[in-house]
Amino acid sequence: MRWIILSATHLAVLAIGFALGVYFLPVLTAPESLDDAMLASTAEGALFETSFSRELKGSDFLHWGEGSVSISAQNVVHQGNLAPGPDYKLYLVKDFVENEEEFLRVKSEAQVIGDVKTFDGFLLEVPAGVDVSAYSTVLVWCEAFNEFITAAKYQ
Repeated sequence: MRWIILSATHLAVLAIGFALGVYFLPVLTAPESLDDAMLASTAEGALFETSFSRELKGSDFLHWGEGSVSISAQNVVHQGNLAPGPDYKLYLVKDFVENEEEFLRVKSEAQVIGDVKTFDGFLLEVPAGVDVSAYSTVLVWCEAFNEFITAAKYQ
């Protein structure tokens, strides 16, 4: 009986340690954040402005984003914070979605902008040939775990 209890407790601690490692590794290996002044100057003259909010159906205490988002024909600039996690991607979506199920239904039609590697603001270049005005929503998604992080409607 003692062997079973010891095995169970050791496996539980191992599982917790692994989960914490998956959660904190992206934070520890994230590149240095961009300067706030540089983000602000890049955001000037954007075609669209919006904000990420923690109050979405698909957001929770581990999956959230907040702060302003500026979208231009060349860049998407976020000034704020995201919950840390692995393998984040930024998408443009034609219709507003606010949880995993809604996004998975339209993911094949969504436009990938790029990898989000910092959690306190980011700057991503819009790929050539992408018309940001053909979409209405900017969305952060965790590819590794198919988790909705946040989204914001910009038009």
